[in-house]
Amino acid sequence: MKIRILPFGVLKDWLGASQVELAEGATVADLLEQLSAGPAARLLRGIAVSVNAEYARPGQVLCEDDEVGLLPPVSGGSNPSAASAEAAAEPLGGSSALTREPIEAEKLIAAAKRGEDGAVVVFDGVVRNNSRGRQTLYLDYEAYEEMAARQMDALTREALSRFGVREVKLLHRLGRLMVGETSILIVVASAHRGAAFEACRWLIDTLKKTVPIWKKETFVDGAVWAAGEPFPAGLGVDAAEASHDA
Repeated sequence: MKIRILPFGVLKDWLGASQVELAEGATVADLLEQLSAGPAARLLRGIAVSVNAEYARPGQVLCEDDEVGLLPPVSGGSNPSAASAEAAAEPLGGSSALTREPIEAEKLIAAAKRGEDGAVVVFDGVVRNNSRGRQTLYLDYEAYEEMAARQMDALTREALSRFGVREVKLLHRLGRLMVGETSILIVVASAHRGAAFEACRWLIDTLKKTVPIWKKETFVDGAVWAAGEPFPAGLGVDAAEASHDA
């Protein structure tokens, strides 16, 4: 049977999108074992795997034409990837969006405020002009867009439920960003500041570990895919682990 491989981040540079032939009844572990014989073997350590835009474990059985995402550790409703600047400027009321247009942070923050709110907490992630002692020219963000949209929507809904806040807006920019531009905006409105602070911190920390978005940093002296944080327990797999779990 044929399986479609969709690598992201640094894995895309080594593997590229392709099809792989596997025996009927093959699992995610079997696929990883086959791929580990290639030049990108060391890069498969610590990755996560998705099947049809859902996180998968090594023992999951694959089917004809499944789309398998190979996800290195991440560094960052309707189809959110098509969100326009106008749509992003509307009050989102507990939803999320990916956009390739500049994020108008001040406008979105102002739109989030209501008379019943005692606090509006904001995380405005911006592109800085240096990283690890190297001068940054620009960043390029890419995502497994279908999967990232689902993950971001789930995070906003969980934040509303877990922390009891009134509103969450979660926007992430894709494409090329210059120094000083907003890459991610989180706006949390609540009657109480404590809940708003906690929700905002939880959202950015969880997003950075679980939502499949990657960034490539271009410096004056070269470019590199940013190293991500390890996946939480239960998400990350590699070929060695998969062979033991299978």
